[in-house]
Amino acid sequence: MLKDDFPDVRLNIISKLERVNEVIGIELLSQSLLPAIVQLAEDKNWRVRLAIIQHIPLLAAQLGVKFFDEKLASLCMSWLGDTVFSIREASTQNLRRLTEVFGVEWAERDGGILSRVGGMAEHPNYLYRMTTCFAVSTLSPALTLPVFARSVLPILHRLVEDPIPNIRFNVAKSYAVLIDIFKRLPDETTTLSQLESTSPPPSTQGTAKGEELVRGEIMPPLEKLGQDEDVDVRFFATTAAKSWTDHQAQAQGQGNAMET
Repeated sequence: MLKDDFPDVRLNIISKLERVNEVIGIELLSQSLLPAIVQLAEDKNWRVRLAIIQHIPLLAAQLGVKFFDEKLASLCMSWLGDTVFSIREASTQNLRRLTEVFGVEWAERDGGILSRVGGMAEHPNYLYRMTTCFAVSTLSPALTLPVFARSVLPILHRLVEDPIPNIRFNVAKSYAVLIDIFKRLPDETTTLSQLESTSPPPSTQGTAKGEELVRGEIMPPLEKLGQDEDVDVRFFATTAAKSWTDHQAQAQGQGNAMET
């Protein structure tokens, strides 16, 4: 059935991968599965491509990191350059879920998804550079403070002076996402996804390291973008910067109230 002429039939089998695996075993399944995945991933109907993207995290969990890295990683990255926005958007969500499956270390390693996303920041096609911003924002809840410092912030810094205004204001929006996350991460090993997986999510405060990153690595480029010639860039930059200064003022006010 994985060779069926109708994409819906193949997608249905893939969606029930866990049950199929129990019947025929993962090794035999993986041999049959890869050609079907590749065909679906290249289908001319973008909705079929979208459907296979949404099944990738399940495939990754079932087939394991070795199979994924060898057979599927490049395919997942190729979706970031798809001509259809919905595919590019779904592919960034896919990278986040994969990071949640395989771990932060996997995402940050040499040749991993963060280095590949970073490479897109240098791409001559502006759509790839735009998708870099989307990928950073979407991936961020699955990352830790040290990873932001080492691998994420340098990517955004390279795009601050991009010639395309839409990219510059998306950089500002990505900085805003990071600020919101840094306000909440309680230590250097916890991710926002982990915090939000508990019910109800705990009320947490950011760390000195997070504040240091905002002050030293985010506010300076936001100040630069806040003086941009483009009105939209200025708006998103000043909005992002204000979210931090308001947060600091609120924290200081609470501290003063406790002292009285």
